[in-house]
Amino acid sequence: MPRLNTPRRRRALSMTSLIDVIFLLLLFFMLSSTFTRFGDLPLTTATGGAAVASEAPLFLRLTEETLMLDTEAVDLASLPTVLAARAPARVVLAPSTEVSSQRLVDVLALLLDLPDITLRVIGG
Repeated sequence: MPRLNTPRRRRALSMTSLIDVIFLLLLFFMLSSTFTRFGDLPLTTATGGAAVASEAPLFLRLTEETLMLDTEAVDLASLPTVLAARAPARVVLAPSTEVSSQRLVDVLALLLDLPDITLRVIGG
């Protein structure tokens, strides 16, 4: 007996499980992300224009082991007192390529808290 080719009915695709998965992903990403930035360090960029004739800036060279202010070695703990004695001052910070990010952030956070210090960061 010949079989009749009757079209088979497709079952309707249930969207319930897909919506549950999307909801769980949305919930996961909302709970795992942060909407505020902690520890932002405001830095100003250099702008072009006429140079102001004033005192020469202090050159701060940052390496992984040492911290050199102009030509003298300074440790991180005594840096605020050394710079406070020379305030107001412009400080040019030049980190070397091997400096870790955490060390750079520690020095930047320390320098940004000092009054009368203008900070510029240049690439090393």
